[in-house]
Amino acid sequence: MRFYPRHVHSWPAPLIPMLPGSGPALRLFDTARGEVVEVTPGRTARMYVCGITPYDATHLGHAATYLAFDLVNRIWRDARHAVHFVQNVTDVDDPLFERADRDGEDWIVLGMRETALFREDMTALRVLPPDDYVGAVEAIPQIVGKVEELWDAGLAYSLDDGTGDVYHDVSQAPGFGAESGYDEPTMLRLSAERGGDPDRPGKRNRLDPLLWRGAREGEPSWPGPRGVAGRPGWHIECAAIALDTIGMGFDVQGGGSDLVFPHHEYSAVHAEALTATKPFARAYVHAAMIGLDGEKMSKSRGNLVFVSRLRGEGVDPMAIRLALLSGHYRTDRAWTPDLLVQAEERLATWQRAVALPLGAPAGPVLITVRERLADDLDTPGSLAAVDAWAAATLAGTDAPDTPDDWDEQSPTVVGDLVDALLGIALSA
Repeated sequence: MRFYPRHVHSWPAPLIPMLPGSGPALRLFDTARGEVVEVTPGRTARMYVCGITPYDATHLGHAATYLAFDLVNRIWRDARHAVHFVQNVTDVDDPLFERADRDGEDWIVLGMRETALFREDMTALRVLPPDDYVGAVEAIPQIVGKVEELWDAGLAYSLDDGTGDVYHDVSQAPGFGAESGYDEPTMLRLSAERGGDPDRPGKRNRLDPLLWRGAREGEPSWPGPRGVAGRPGWHIECAAIALDTIGMGFDVQGGGSDLVFPHHEYSAVHAEALTATKPFARAYVHAAMIGLDGEKMSKSRGNLVFVSRLRGEGVDPMAIRLALLSGHYRTDRAWTPDLLVQAEERLATWQRAVALPLGAPAGPVLITVRERLADDLDTPGSLAAVDAWAAATLAGTDAPDTPDDWDEQSPTVVGDLVDALLGIALSA
C-alpha cells in the first residue's frame, strides 16, 4: 500500500479595475428549478466549480465553462461582494490511469504536467483563480472520513464480492433526482454513459453511486474507511471538498452541462446525507458544450482544439476569450475558424477605440454591459454594447467637430469596464 502526497497550487490573479457604482443583482438559470432566478449571496458569495481530470490539455470546451463562471465571479466582485471560489482537480480517476498506461507514463507526472498547463491557460485567459484549489489526492483523508460517516449512519454498504467497494444507498436519499430533474430511465442511461455501473451485480439499487473503490492490482491505493484500502469515487470527492471549504448552502454549483447527472446529482446526495440539511447548493448552473464539425468537443471523440495550441500558434488569448464569449454560455455552439477571425477583428477594433484621446460617453455602455451580464450572463448583448461604443468613437473622432458630450475619460472607463467585467485586457 502506497501513499501519494500531492499539493495543488492555483495561478496568479490578474488585477481588476474598480468601476464607479455597481450593477443590478445577478440572475442565473438554475437547472434544479428550471428557470432563471435571482442569486442573492450574503456579504461573501460562495461558488464551487468542478475542475479538470488532468489527462490532457485544456480544450475550448473546458475554457468556455471556466469563462462563464469567471464572469459570475467578476459580477459579484463588481457588486462589492467578497467571493470564496473553490475548484477541485480530479487527479485520481480511471481516465488519468488509462492515459498514463497508454503512453507508458507515470500517472502522477502526467497529472502534474497537465494541471500545470491548465494553470498556464487560465492565466493567459485571465480567469480569476480559486481561493481553494484542491486535488482529490490531497483531500483523501477528509473523503475517507466522510465515507465512514455515511457507513456508520447506515447510508452506505459494501458489496459482498470481496472487492471492498462501497456504495451509497440512494433509496434513503429523500428528493433524489431533484437537482437534475431526470426520470429513472434517463438517469440509468446517463449513468452507464458517464462512468457509472448500473448493471453491476450486488448493488441494492442500480443507481447507487460508488463511494470507495477497493484496491486493485496495478492501481494506486490509500488507507480507506474501516481499513479498506482503495481510492475514492468521483462524486464524494467534490462533496467532501466543498463541505470542508465553503460548507453547505453555497450560492452556485457550476460546471459543464454534462455534469448535471450523475456528478452534481450525486455530490448533492452525499453532502445532504452527511449534514442532514438541504440544499447542497442554492443554484445549479451549467455551461453548454462547444462543438467542432457538428459534434461535441470531447477527448473521447478526439476532436479537440486546445487553448495551449492556439497560444503556441500566436493567437492572442484575449481573442480566444472574446470568441468564446460571443455565444451565450447555455447555448451549445460550434467553434470555427471564422469565429476566431471575427473575434480578432473585434479585439482590434476595441483596441483602436480605447487608444483614442476622446470617446463616446462611457456611462451608457457601462450600464448596458452590467445589465446584460446580470441577465443570465448575456455576453452577446454585452459585446454588442461595446461594439456600438467603439463604432461611435471611431466614427466621431473623424468628424470635423468633436461632440461636446465626449470626454477624454471615456476610453479609459470603457477599457476598465471591458477588463473588469468581461476579462478582456485591451492594452499590453
